[in-house]
Amino acid sequence: MRRFGLAAAFFLCFAVAGYGVAVYGLGPSGARVHPDMLANFQAHPVGITTHILASALALVLGPFQFNTRLRARRPALHRWMGRIYLGVAVLVGGIAGLYMSYYAFGGLLAKSGFATLALGWLYTGAMAYVAARARDFNAHRRWMIRNFALTFAAVTLRLYLPPVFIFQLPFEQAYALIAWVCWVPNLVVAEWIIRSTARQQAVLPFPT
Repeated sequence: MRRFGLAAAFFLCFAVAGYGVAVYGLGPSGARVHPDMLANFQAHPVGITTHILASALALVLGPFQFNTRLRARRPALHRWMGRIYLGVAVLVGGIAGLYMSYYAFGGLLAKSGFATLALGWLYTGAMAYVAARARDFNAHRRWMIRNFALTFAAVTLRLYLPPVFIFQLPFEQAYALIAWVCWVPNLVVAEWIIRSTARQQAVLPFPT
């Protein structure tokens, strides 16, 4: 089950990253989105393109940070990938996402949802970096789990969109709700993983 989950995460992250690069790599003009959303993207091409490309990089690098074999066999590579993930993808993507949240389609609810997501992404990334610098690797791992849960919002957002069209729900209202639903449950799952791992470690008879 764990291997299946990791394989699914890799596939979904790579698929969404590839889609983002393919659609927004040369600018947002070709995106197939709501006309009002497209107008916002075309009015701020640098902001949306920067956010999409940086987020795509985070989606590609993020899953590798949880590969225990890579950490054990290639620790230097793990550290450099982590620096690029946090110092380039999350930092640049988070700042661009925060900027674009002001122009988000869906009204105040959507704007606040995406702004909170961007702030949370930046904060958890900063805390993961600080913990790594302090060599508190347990705290670093916890913050990275939270951070990647927010990175994965790019995937869950797109998983929630098809039912909106299938059931012909009002798109503006549904999208405003998705701006929150795409990441809040992810954080809940992240906290469950963190707490479950801590309980398992607490009952071990000796360190492993």
